Amino acid sequence: MRPSSKNLILDAAVRVTEREGITGLTLESAAEEAGVTKGGLMYHFRTRDDLLLAIQRHLTAAWEERLVAEVGKPLQDAAPRELTAAYARVGTELGASKAELAFMIESVNHPELARVWTDLMGHLDAPTRSSDPQDVDLLLARLAIDGLWLYEATGGAPLPGPVREAVRRRLLALTESATAD
Repeated sequence: MRPSSKNLILDAAVRVTEREGITGLTLESAAEEAGVTKGGLMYHFRTRDDLLLAIQRHLTAAWEERLVAEVGKPLQDAAPRELTAAYARVGTELGASKAELAFMIESVNHPELARVWTDLMGHLDAPTRSSDPQDVDLLLARLAIDGLWLYEATGGAPLPGPVREAVRRRLLALTESATAD
């Protein structure tokens, strides 16, 4: 099955953002990267704001799809501990995305864009109402996974493979100890 031109445009816009940052993303640059005319792009996304919102949804849908596959059920049906463990597995496998970071930062001042990330990340809130050691381990794992992702997305010195794998194993161990009942 051939991918839709809408998804090709969204993927192209993400690539532009990876290379040039959010300010480098224009309707023209996305159209050129996708190999379509500006009019072809505007058939799907009339304005840059429409494109930005669609990209937010595109990026979060990909994350949600990976998390659902990892949990094995809809996110709303999973317990917080299951979700944090799945986030640890998925979040430490994927490479950091500068585009995702750029779109998350862009959403800070745009409530409609922020809502897209908030809807996804709301499922992943670790149980922080308790000082129970298992709950604290989940919170620490969540904060560390977010920190690792941020470190990599902002161009921190690449961690040597064995070090990154040791960090990944430690984060997974935090979530596994917290989910062991």
